[in-house]
Amino acid sequence: MKKLILASGSPFRRAMLENAGIAFDVVRPTIDERAVEAPLAESGASAEDVAQVLAEAKALDVSEKHPDAIVIGSDQTLSLGDRLFHKPEDMEGARRHLLALSGKTHHLNSAVVIAAGGEAAWRHVSVASLTMRELSPAFIGRHLARVGDKALQSVGAYQIEGEGIQLFARIEGDHFTIVGLPLLPLLAQLRTMGAIDG
Repeated sequence: MKKLILASGSPFRRAMLENAGIAFDVVRPTIDERAVEAPLAESGASAEDVAQVLAEAKALDVSEKHPDAIVIGSDQTLSLGDRLFHKPEDMEGARRHLLALSGKTHHLNSAVVIAAGGEAAWRHVSVASLTMRELSPAFIGRHLARVGDKALQSVGAYQIEGEGIQLFARIEGDHFTIVGLPLLPLLAQLRTMGAIDG
């Protein structure tokens, strides 16, 4: 079987594949995500399209350097209406994120792309809808003080697998999509390609 490479520095994506019993290497892509995204924002691309383009850019970047491997690239965007969110740069940014999301339904758009030989071989996007309960500014402050820098590790300033679950009233979508890698469709495709036992 060909070597599998995860083109991501995300500890969450790495843990999902490890927990699934997949043998793989990790190679961080060297793309400038904001530079890739800039022309998409001007063209009016959807949040799903942006996630897919970023996932593909990561997969291709690593695949070109490792043409004999099967490379998995993934990215996630958070959209609230027409607004696209990025990871907060500091705790004030995290506070603003949570204030904006409070009492509203946002979408997590998780894309995964498989590349081989420097070309994209498969693409998939899964979407989850998350409704945050009404959060008071005082509660947001206390919450961020408890979770600390973990709030800066995700685009929504929360981790659903930790204390972030307390922020929500309703969630529609699978856990893997929310954490940032549509695992079931990915595993099905890897089996179809003969890349994992199936």
